[in-house]
Amino acid sequence: MRSLLFVPGDSRTKLDKALNAGADALIIDLEDSVALDSKETARDVAASFLDEMAGVADRPRLYVRVNGLTTGLIEADLDAVMKAGPDGIVLPKAVGGADAAHLGAKLAVREAEFGLPDGATRILAIATENAAGVFALGTFAGASHRLAGLTWGGEDLSADLGAETNRHADGSYTDPYRLARAFALMGAAAAAVDAIDAVYTRFRDLEGLSAECRDARRDGFVAKMAIHPAQIPIINEAFAPTEEALAHAQSVIDAFNAQPGAGVVGVGGEMLDRPHLLRAERLLRRVAR
Repeated sequence: MRSLLFVPGDSRTKLDKALNAGADALIIDLEDSVALDSKETARDVAASFLDEMAGVADRPRLYVRVNGLTTGLIEADLDAVMKAGPDGIVLPKAVGGADAAHLGAKLAVREAEFGLPDGATRILAIATENAAGVFALGTFAGASHRLAGLTWGGEDLSADLGAETNRHADGSYTDPYRLARAFALMGAAAAAVDAIDAVYTRFRDLEGLSAECRDARRDGFVAKMAIHPAQIPIINEAFAPTEEALAHAQSVIDAFNAQPGAGVVGVGGEMLDRPHLLRAERLLRRVAR
C-alpha cells in the first residue's frame, strides 16, 4: 500500500466517492470524524458498505478505524463491522504491543464467530497519539502476527502534550513530533512491518504534501495516510518505486546470488554489503504485495 484515505464512516456518499479516489486503501473511520451521537449510524453505514464490497475484486483494501481500547465503544464497533470481513482494523491511541495483542484476541473471537479465516484481519496501529505510546514503540515486535503496519500521528499527541502547535511556520514539525516520527519509523523496522507516515493536514497545500512525501520516502516510510482525495495522486506517485529503483534492487539481488558466500559485491561501480541486499529484497517484496 502507498496511500490510505480516511473516510467518515457515517457518510455513504463519501464512501462511494472514495472508491474512485485511487487510494490503495480506505480507512473507514468510526473514531475522530464521527460525533458521539452518530456512532451507531456510522457502524450501520460501515457494515453495509463492507458487506456490499466483499465480493468486489477491483477495489481498494478496506480498513476500519475503531474507537480506542479504553473508550467503551470498541466492542460495538467490532461487533458491527467484523461480520462483513474488513481487510483490517486501525487501532488508534495504541500503547505498545500489548494493545495490538489485546485487539488481536478480540479479532480472533469474532473471526471464529462469523466464520472468517483465522488471522485474516490485519492490524494497523496508530502508535504515537499519546506520550505513553511513544515510549512503548519498541514493544510491537512479536506482539501479534496480525500486525501489518505502524503509523504515527501528531495531532492527538500535541493535545496530550499540551502544545500550542506541532509545526513551525514553514510547515515543518517541531522537535517533539520529529522525534515521535523517527521513533515510529524505528518501531516499525524493529517489528518488521510497514512504516506509514502521518496525514498532512493542510490539504490544499499540495506542494507541501509532495515535499513531505519525498522526505518520508527518503527516510524509510513506504506509505502515507490522507484526509482528502486530492492528496492521493501525489502520495501514490511519491511512494511508487521507479523502474530504475526496481531494476537496481534486482541487480543487487542478482549480484549476491551470483556470489553466495560474499559479504560485499560490486554493482554499478559501488561496493554494497548485506544491508543493501536486505533493502533490495524488502522493496521487491513490498511491490509484490
